[in-house]
Amino acid sequence: MHRASISLQLLLWATGINALSQNQGLEAHSTAEKLVSRSPTPQLGFVTFKLFQRAPSSKQSLTDKVSKASQNLAAKYGSKESTQSIPEDPSLHYRNNNYNVATAVKPTVSNAIGIDQDGTDFSYFVEAGFGSDNKPMYMLVDTGASTTWVMGSGCTSDACTKHNKFGPNDSKTYKDTGESYSVEYGSGEVSGHVVSDSISIGGLEVTMPFGVANVTSNQFSQFPFEGILGLSMTPGTWLTYVKDAKLIDANVFGVALSRSADGTNDGEIAFGAPNKAKYKGDISYTTIKSGNSWAIPMDDVKYGDQSVGVEGRLAYIDTGTTFAFGPPDDVEAFYKLIPGSSSTDGQSYSIPCDSDALVSFVFSGKTWSASAKDFKTGPNGDGVCFGNVYGMEFVPGAWLLGDMFLKNVYSVFDADQKRIGFAARAVSSTGSSTKSAQGTSTTSPTGASTTLGTAISTATAANPGVGLVPNEPGSSTDTAAGSTPTTESAGGRLEGGVIYASLVCILSAIAMVV
Repeated sequence: MHRASISLQLLLWATGINALSQNQGLEAHSTAEKLVSRSPTPQLGFVTFKLFQRAPSSKQSLTDKVSKASQNLAAKYGSKESTQSIPEDPSLHYRNNNYNVATAVKPTVSNAIGIDQDGTDFSYFVEAGFGSDNKPMYMLVDTGASTTWVMGSGCTSDACTKHNKFGPNDSKTYKDTGESYSVEYGSGEVSGHVVSDSISIGGLEVTMPFGVANVTSNQFSQFPFEGILGLSMTPGTWLTYVKDAKLIDANVFGVALSRSADGTNDGEIAFGAPNKAKYKGDISYTTIKSGNSWAIPMDDVKYGDQSVGVEGRLAYIDTGTTFAFGPPDDVEAFYKLIPGSSSTDGQSYSIPCDSDALVSFVFSGKTWSASAKDFKTGPNGDGVCFGNVYGMEFVPGAWLLGDMFLKNVYSVFDADQKRIGFAARAVSSTGSSTKSAQGTSTTSPTGASTTLGTAISTATAANPGVGLVPNEPGSSTDTAAGSTPTTESAGGRLEGGVIYASLVCILSAIAMVV
């Protein structure tokens, strides 16, 4: 998939991080896979119809839209990233406004829900119940977002006309707080008002404030989800309300993401504790160094058994982003390890289509590998394949690791102890599994033995790295290795860079879709 793919990844990452709200709480994806087409109607709510094709809503080239939106964001947030036009990729044209949903297997444990996806490994979402009648709405699972919002019944934006919506007629407990909110996406905003009502996910129901959009940016026309479920470490998320209500013992959730090519969707998110049936061996944890962001020090990046030599970097672990992104110099050094790779812009790289080595990331002395099938795209119309690691830096000195990596591991996000853990994916009862490497058992630098099953674990010299702090007035900022300290808050840099990144990502995917 060429550079058009970048847009989707970055918009998914940015979603929710730039939330501007007067409400502090708001700020702060049968055992056989089911592939259904979801079509909304304002009256019927969640219904299933046969697939149908809609014509594009605008005659303007989506490539032009992407280019203009990128330029607007770069100007607004002072980004130094180039804003070249992103070519459209015809490989996703068949998805134009057809919401295919690969439904996940129903979990067998409590406090868990299957993570559905769009059948292309681009977006992962859960079906949440809203209000007194538990109206089902697809919500993007986004560890990079602090905001939770959903499309509202009063929204007439193009994206809203193609999705299910939520409003006062859907719930007897719906309460409008009278406060407003908005999230800027460059090509437009998601804005509306803050309401208070119940949200039920995986059998856990709490009443909390969240956004109901009256205006929605058009990029959401191309994806099944109707809102964002913010799962960052910021106070006021759905998970913090669940913990405060004492519905779970710990502010922890475990994530398993499916790979469409493997067949059955066994994706799941479990709240309160990781699901032991979803992983093998021990969980290797790394302490967070970034305040309220799910970001941890990364020791190195590898291609096959060759080390890039990246040290002291921070890696944002984000379920709302599809690919991986890193500082251009790091990514250039990475692709130098792949014979025959090349780039014309230093951002996207073509690679030989027969490249089959593993891409690995090292945390706390443990090496976790991503399969070549997740790193490498299929050949485009010209027979060219691309790597799904992009040279784009949105937080100085930091990497962003999305679903390309997360499909290969079981991830545990522990807000109580401020840490992220990885473990080897277990083989599901239906036979699908994540095959990234042969299993090994080694000793970490601290002496703890870890059995890693299908992932690789090797002992390396862990580098503590440095990270970012929340964008609070008066907070000090540690800069990542290789970056230049500025007076701008780290949170502000993340917010601006993330928004640009998110937009570039979703719009790029849209460009491939339209």
